[in-house]
Amino acid sequence: MASTFHGLTFDAYDAHAVAQFWAAALGRDVAPGATAEHAELPADADAPRLAFDRVRPGGVVRNTLHLDLVTADLEGESDRLVRLGARRLGAVGGTARWVSLTDPEGNAFDLIPAA
Repeated sequence: MASTFHGLTFDAYDAHAVAQFWAAALGRDVAPGATAEHAELPADADAPRLAFDRVRPGGVVRNTLHLDLVTADLEGESDRLVRLGARRLGAVGGTARWVSLTDPEGNAFDLIPAA
């Protein structure tokens, strides 16, 4: 029997704060009952479950996994995410153009233009 995809879980120092960032970035809601220990963005028909679990400082090991987000307005959306608390790492030009950012706790993600 094969496994099925359930969602992604982020390590965070403040699970609720990072969940709020991703909810605002993705236009979603944080599930009721979120705390600094655990928070979720529930799955819906268009998006997987995102969970955030607290780890103690020094206990986090960053994974090589990151999210790719698609947008019709690369510059405008990048600016909006920075206003929400993201940090821009850099942009890549040429035919494969994207912007690399981190969320407020340093989890990397890429913003890519819609095809």
